[in-house]
Amino acid sequence: MNEVGKLLLFLGFLFILLGFLLIFFEKLPFGLGRLPGDIAIKRDGFTFYFPVATSLILSVILSLLLTLLFTLLKK
Repeated sequence: MNEVGKLLLFLGFLFILLGFLLIFFEKLPFGLGRLPGDIAIKRDGFTFYFPVATSLILSVILSLLLTLLFTLLKK
C-alpha cells in the first residue's frame, strides 16, 4: 500500500507540473508547439493544428521519466 501512495503523490506532482507548463506554454524558450515537424493549416474561419514533432519529443521524455520512476520503485 505504501508504494501506491508514493505513486499517487508522484502522479499528482506530475499533473501539477504539466498544468503549469500548459499555462505558460507560449512563454517556453524551447519552441515546443512551433517545431519544424508540427502541422498547422490556417484557412478562412478554420485552423487545424497537429503537433507531430512536439508529441514525439514529449513522448520520449515521458517514457524516460516513467522508466526511471518504475526502476526506482522496484528497488
